Amino acid sequence: MASSAKKRAVGLGKNPEESENSSDENPEGDGDSGEEDSEASEEEINEEVMVDFEAHAISSNDFDGVKRLLHQLFLKAHINTSEMADLIIQQNHLGSVIKQAEVPEDSDDDEPDEVFGFITMINLTERKDVQCVEELKELIVDQCEKNSTNSVTEQLEQFLNDASKPVGLLLSERFINVPPQIALPLHKQLQEEIAEAQRTNMPSGKCHYCLMISKTCKEANRSIPARGGAPKDEYLFFNAEEEFFCEQAILKFNYSVQEDADTCLSGRWSSDDVPMKPFRTVMLIPADRMPAIMTKLKEYLTV
Repeated sequence: MASSAKKRAVGLGKNPEESENSSDENPEGDGDSGEEDSEASEEEINEEVMVDFEAHAISSNDFDGVKRLLHQLFLKAHINTSEMADLIIQQNHLGSVIKQAEVPEDSDDDEPDEVFGFITMINLTERKDVQCVEELKELIVDQCEKNSTNSVTEQLEQFLNDASKPVGLLLSERFINVPPQIALPLHKQLQEEIAEAQRTNMPSGKCHYCLMISKTCKEANRSIPARGGAPKDEYLFFNAEEEFFCEQAILKFNYSVQEDADTCLSGRWSSDDVPMKPFRTVMLIPADRMPAIMTKLKEYLTV
């Protein structure tokens, strides 16, 4: 699958594509250098490169890449990401990793087999005794208690503890510069694998609900509208397609990860460079609503 990956300037150090001559310090020069640097930076942000991605079955070689992406999601939360990465690899009949199709021989890439993203489903009910699953459930219930109502927390606990209707953790993680169009074939493949698991009576095919934890953000300082109206919280999804999952959710809440993030992305989230605050949005979606979500994905992500 071929996708156009846009380079984007973010406050996380050098981009891999930047020149070796780049420096954090201002080079000596005339007074126009700042303006020239600004123009060069603007050029780089708008540059596009064509990258071919391929989906592969998850293998033990992908452990470090999967763990890195899990850390991107959970940050400093007390989740054993090594154990979760192992769990994902063990059920390699389900899910995929995204890799660059062909890495040129003259490339200076130190990780030619780098994982750019992955997708999978973990049956939390069937794996309830695994440490990382227990930690995950404790995390989301604790955050729900702090950030939602008692009734929502009670509902969440009921869903998680109902062994007759298993809950699956749907994980779809990728680097921020990988375009959303790649999500369509990945989700389509995952749904086919889940259907096959259901046909063969495997645990991964028995989930009645999908739990998702999405990376989101919103404006750090929203002003209260005139006439006393309450400000509306508008969360932006890092993985844009996950907004369609949110629309179908029967339970959802948000919690801030501002204190967990080592540094906030300082890219241009809007034309006015509005500062953004990072969140996680937790959603519970009935499995029978997946066809409606897939229809939306096909409508908006078909290239």
